[in-house]
Amino acid sequence: MVRIVDVAKKANVSTATVSRVISNSGTVKKDTTERVLKAIDSLNYQPNILARQLRRLETKTILVIVPDITNTFFSKVLRGIEAVAIKNGYQVLLGDAQNDADRESGYLNILKQRKADGMLLLTAKINGQAIEEIAKQFPVVLACEYIEGSQIPTVSIDNVSSARKATKHLIELGHEKIGFLSGPFDSVLGRDRYKGFQQALAQYGLPTDSLLVQEGDFSFESGINLMQKFLAIDEPPTAIFAANDEMAIGAIKAIKAKGLSVPDDISIVGFDDIKFASIYEPALTTIAQPSFEIGEKAMELLLQLINDNSIDKKQYILEDKLIIRDSSKKCKKEKN
Repeated sequence: MVRIVDVAKKANVSTATVSRVISNSGTVKKDTTERVLKAIDSLNYQPNILARQLRRLETKTILVIVPDITNTFFSKVLRGIEAVAIKNGYQVLLGDAQNDADRESGYLNILKQRKADGMLLLTAKINGQAIEEIAKQFPVVLACEYIEGSQIPTVSIDNVSSARKATKHLIELGHEKIGFLSGPFDSVLGRDRYKGFQQALAQYGLPTDSLLVQEGDFSFESGINLMQKFLAIDEPPTAIFAANDEMAIGAIKAIKAKGLSVPDDISIVGFDDIKFASIYEPALTTIAQPSFEIGEKAMELLLQLINDNSIDKKQYILEDKLIIRDSSKKCKKEKN
């Protein structure tokens, strides 16, 4: 077991100096402090105490990692985060992972270099074990996505239930041939929203047709491309559930380009309720996430961790809502 005397010996200082550096309770020269912290790191001396020390040497900055800054859904989440951060004297450092796990992992160095007091992850592509390890040393909160089996505090909606609700809406309008534009299946959101889609079909005794499931990447462009595949089928689906609004809007563009109408020929339901969803023609039926509130709650939890306060529970599920607009209507082929 590493003792404080071992740290003092390695840093060539007294144990009292090590104690003052750890507790931040005294004047220690900058180069001496750095030498002690380096010794603590190399000897792995009581990392939980080290984490508290690092939080006392506050930067008043928090790191937020976004999977794709071009995805407009995250703008409201970021506003919620920043509203709470500014109120508490913190600034936000934004990292755009560009849907790249390696790039995402690279941002962890900002914490390791003590340039931020904590981290909010709006994506979960990084290796789960790596996140668990960093969360043992620094305050970390997940928002929007989660890591299965993790004890890291998480704020999100129930994506399975939400996708089931969206699909049921189309089924109850009489649609039986429903296409699904999925997010990436290697993401928890892609898997959960597909699971909800399948559950709704099963509940109404409808089969899951693999021909009617296309994996996208949550982008507008993939919505166009995948919808074109559906339109090439001899009997295209009468309705589409897209796993996010950008793909849904892309699908509408592809349908219009084919000379067809939404919702007269094909109904569309999206997911997220981005601002453009209510502006686009036709206005998009979608699942509304409480995105601003997700950001607020995640930042509040992160502040609790930064201040060494306990958190009552690890997973916070906020309420979503189905917003019915003009892009969905009863199926023309509905049986009497």
